[in-house]
Amino acid sequence: MTTSEWGEKSSADLMSRYVSKEMGYGVPKEGWRICLAHEFKEKRKPFQAKDVSLSNVLEHVGLGIRYLKWWYKKTQVEKKAPFIDMFRAQPLRQIYGAPLGGIGGGTITRGWRGEFCRWQLNPGMYHYKTVTANQFTVCLRRGGQTVYQQVLSVERPPTLQGWNWGYCGEYAFYHALYPRAWTVYHLPGQNVTLTCRQISPVIPHDYQDSSLPVAVFVWDIENKNDYALDVSIMFTMVNGSGHKEDKSGGHWNEPFHLEKEGEAVSGVLLHHCLAVNPYTLCIAAREQPDREVSHQTAFSPKGTCSGLWSDLITDGRLDSPTGSSPPTPKGEKVAAALAVSCSVPAQGHNSLEFCLAWDMPNIMFGSREDHRTRRYTRYFGTKGDASPSLGHYALTHYRQWEKSIDEWQRPILQDSSLPSWYKSALFNELYFVVDGGTVWTELPEDADVSGGVRSEDGGLPAQPAVVKEFGRFAYLEGQEYRMYNTYDVHFYASFALIMLWPKLALSLQYDIAGSVVQQDPMERLHLMSGRYSPVKAKNVVPHDIGDPDDEPWQRVNAYLIHDTADWKDLNLKFVLQVYRDFHLTQDHQYLKDMWPVCQAVMESEMKFDLDGDGLIENSGYADQTYDGWTVTGPSAYCGGLWLASLCVMCKMAKLVENEEAYKRYRDILDRGSAAYDKLLWNGKYYNYDSSGRDLSNSVMSDQCAGHWFLKASGLGEGEYQAFPKEKIQSALKSVFDLNVMSFAGGQMGAVNGMRPEGVPDRSSVQSDEVWIGVVYGLAATMIHEGMQEEGMRTAEGCYRTVWERLGMAFQTPEAYCEKGIYRSLAYMRPLSVWAMQLALNTSQKDQTTTAQTEATDGEQGQDLGETQS
Repeated sequence: MTTSEWGEKSSADLMSRYVSKEMGYGVPKEGWRICLAHEFKEKRKPFQAKDVSLSNVLEHVGLGIRYLKWWYKKTQVEKKAPFIDMFRAQPLRQIYGAPLGGIGGGTITRGWRGEFCRWQLNPGMYHYKTVTANQFTVCLRRGGQTVYQQVLSVERPPTLQGWNWGYCGEYAFYHALYPRAWTVYHLPGQNVTLTCRQISPVIPHDYQDSSLPVAVFVWDIENKNDYALDVSIMFTMVNGSGHKEDKSGGHWNEPFHLEKEGEAVSGVLLHHCLAVNPYTLCIAAREQPDREVSHQTAFSPKGTCSGLWSDLITDGRLDSPTGSSPPTPKGEKVAAALAVSCSVPAQGHNSLEFCLAWDMPNIMFGSREDHRTRRYTRYFGTKGDASPSLGHYALTHYRQWEKSIDEWQRPILQDSSLPSWYKSALFNELYFVVDGGTVWTELPEDADVSGGVRSEDGGLPAQPAVVKEFGRFAYLEGQEYRMYNTYDVHFYASFALIMLWPKLALSLQYDIAGSVVQQDPMERLHLMSGRYSPVKAKNVVPHDIGDPDDEPWQRVNAYLIHDTADWKDLNLKFVLQVYRDFHLTQDHQYLKDMWPVCQAVMESEMKFDLDGDGLIENSGYADQTYDGWTVTGPSAYCGGLWLASLCVMCKMAKLVENEEAYKRYRDILDRGSAAYDKLLWNGKYYNYDSSGRDLSNSVMSDQCAGHWFLKASGLGEGEYQAFPKEKIQSALKSVFDLNVMSFAGGQMGAVNGMRPEGVPDRSSVQSDEVWIGVVYGLAATMIHEGMQEEGMRTAEGCYRTVWERLGMAFQTPEAYCEKGIYRSLAYMRPLSVWAMQLALNTSQKDQTTTAQTEATDGEQGQDLGETQS
């Protein structure tokens, strides 16, 4: 089977059970599409402690015992969730669709079958619960009589038996092109097709509307009958998220009507009254002359709930009582309903609009020490009364959002040279910017992000302009790896931010820079080594900025498995990102502020140049870091990052006119490059490390990461070249031939480690995994080097495995093995797919420049010939 045949079959399988010929209203061609009746055949299990091989168990028995003690104390004594739970990993639920909401205001995820099933309203803390009563229901009426009423759900739940469940999934499909999604329902026997379009305000380079906790649902109704129909859509919502707090008592609902700027919106507010992080949900619709909006303020979402069903079926509208509902007694839940009706002419079309908004303006993290205000409060206030205004704003602005989204996505979607799977991956993987436990908060007036070292002393401003104007941003390493801004992973994911929301990327960098100069001398046990050492050393980049169940920004380095002072790659990744970000933004103040911090972290790296040959060395686990994959001496990965960092330090030294620093870094770079080649190059690729042990010549898929960042930064050639071009291309070819094409038939991406004889390196827990985000970065490197076909083939394997075979849409994991298991669902690193787009943009620009140069040369040659004649 050819590559294209394999891809076409993989995509077609998702729609193979769809029996209707209706393709919906305005549904785009590109994206991820799946029939609601589809069942994924392959069911994988999460990696857990029991999956560690016996050899690795014996090697890390101390770590296992220490982790078990820590886990017991955390869960049983402190009653908190561990930042990584090796015993209670989330099971794979092959149900998720595009999340609702903008950036940093919390998220509610809908499944591709329409369920409301993943909740992150409390910052960074996830709750996986499908709330059965949260549904859309359609009612068709002809001549004053209801002829059809159906919950638009394929489920047949044991509750709410008074409702008509069990919609036939073979007549519907879901299509996602984030930040929008479409669900098409052909109503069997009714000659009516509904298309629900879901819109969230996630708009590049927009720092206002992109922060709003809202989503809009537009229902397009196509009536293929020869007679008119009256159509009602009812939206039901429980006051809560399916959490036990829904029954804590004191919650209440009220109807509302808001009219301003000539537009009226009405609906129901669901006040969720908690001691910590209270919020209000809002379901709303726009009032228009030819639409009727009606509501039911409160109903109990248990038992048969036949009263609400009968209310709608009687006349296609709800009773619309006035006044608020009483607070719920303890042990009871309350829900609300909103219906909108319109007439649809014979062989005609009409549409209905709904909005879901939520207002949790002031948040506290798990330690409950400080209040923080979310970004959207800059525009809608901090009082907790903004839900009606949010709903009104969304319903009157969503068309402008869609116009902006279209303008952003169109050039890529219309580029016929790009494969369809890539267009889906590029936009749909962006879900994590919003649904990565993301918080975006205002900077308090008295905040100091400098770490206490002022600009005049070689530090940072207390309140850098970009942080003051655009706030603070944080996202989790993964929904299961609960650490904010995990820096070695953000290194890969950061391409999405710097290309689409560069001010957030720079703000994050200032936060990291401020923590570099700080130190926390308090000693704690590090689980891998069993040694006590300080939480945070000075002039070292932290692993992360904290756990949302504690107090992020105030207490960094939630990760306590390794001592991060020994992680050589974190400092280097900071330096590389500083210059990459400057290259893409041309923000000279940023470069000026970051230069002394870069010098400080490079100085702290110098101590690892044990031989004085200009190349840092590794020991133990202090490389990238495939846990358990021991590194001795200089390594391809960290050594490559070191040389690339020296390269960008030379470039930055020139920019800040520091000739002395330039000469110093140039000298170290020249010596280090020679040592790197001598110690690691084997004629085809760079060895994993230089120890000479049996496995030191394993082929690491990510061995060219340093070169990748140089190319992404407009460097890597001439004066700012750290690696010979022919060696990089040879290494990439070796990786493609071995890690990609010799693994899983070339259809699952690149395995982390491969032996030269063509079998995966299984010497560690993670060496035989595929890391999706690393693969996208590898593909970008290939594209930078003119290997676009190989790069696309490499990345395609990951996309098709995750999105089409394993049912992991909108929860792309950190890793999977060839068979059986995956690790860490909904992970940050796959945002690196945007590095591929940067590589494509750069390649196109280079080709255009080359063509223009050749054309100019040709014209000059012609002029010269004419002159001579």
